[in-house]
Amino acid sequence: MEQLKKLPLPLLLWFREEGRTLPWRSDPTPYHVWVSEIMLQQTRVAAVLDYYRRFMGELPTVEALAECGEDRLMKLWQGLGYYSRARNLQKAARQVMEDFGGEFPSRYEDIRSLAGVGEYTAGAIASIAFGLPVPAVDGNVLRVVSRLTDDHREVTRPQVKEEIRAALEKVIPWDMPGDFNQAMMDLGATVCLPNGAPLCEKCPAREFCLGHLRDTARELPVKAPKKERRIEERIVYIIFREGKVALRRRPARGLLAGLWEYPNELSPWSCPVKGKVEFAGTGKHIFTHKEWHMAAYTVRTEGEELPPGWVWADREEWEKVYPLPSAFAPFIHIVEEVLP
Repeated sequence: MEQLKKLPLPLLLWFREEGRTLPWRSDPTPYHVWVSEIMLQQTRVAAVLDYYRRFMGELPTVEALAECGEDRLMKLWQGLGYYSRARNLQKAARQVMEDFGGEFPSRYEDIRSLAGVGEYTAGAIASIAFGLPVPAVDGNVLRVVSRLTDDHREVTRPQVKEEIRAALEKVIPWDMPGDFNQAMMDLGATVCLPNGAPLCEKCPAREFCLGHLRDTARELPVKAPKKERRIEERIVYIIFREGKVALRRRPARGLLAGLWEYPNELSPWSCPVKGKVEFAGTGKHIFTHKEWHMAAYTVRTEGEELPPGWVWADREEWEKVYPLPSAFAPFIHIVEEVLP
């Protein structure tokens, strides 16, 4: 991969001028880098910024994260999705406290051993926080390299990804590995854009990028076709009584595990309590492998007891105590209008 050998110098000069200013970069401690990278998985930077600041304001250390209550942790994460990331963050924080005496590990192998930390995240932490010359290869980086080298192999294949990682290991600057990895991330996020629309005129590699020179960049990277998502039709009941809304906790395992929700089920379904039922609108939420198509109904009841494990939540509890997944975001306004 001759093109990769030409990349570091122009890339780092570009990064010096065009690199994004992000809060975790101003103080790249292992904890800051780690939390930011986990938040950024499957999530845009713009969506993460406020979550990161709020998270650090309440859980500024590994110890604080390890000791945080589950519902509070989920509430801090509410809206970011992929909630297993937050659970693995806490599991890893407890590993750091128990296995490493509260000090974040500095060896790549030890970082990689933490719950929820894969090769990419371990490479990012090792290079940015500890200055180790380890590549951090994510989708952005795979896209940049496949276009740069005009590589038409399927980038999602483990062998291809490993070969790209090995090639990057040979060119990553030993004195600036963190800057190199962050520059690759930024190049993929702001210039070498996905979905066939690279901004080649702004790219520091445009003079030697084979994808640009051969006009194949829009075809790359090559990926396996996505599986079609399964559609589920669900009925959602938003039940009110005396200024409170009914919530139930989801099972401890599976989709949205352990979070709270409005009672819902695959249609057809009958209302779980007696009361005045009114149609309240529809909503849709897309998960990785399925879609929920939801029809919501409000139920106003008076003396009904809830099934075991359900709760009545007032406005403050609904806002601050019980973490609800963003799948139910289409119905937030309904609850806001009713709860005092």
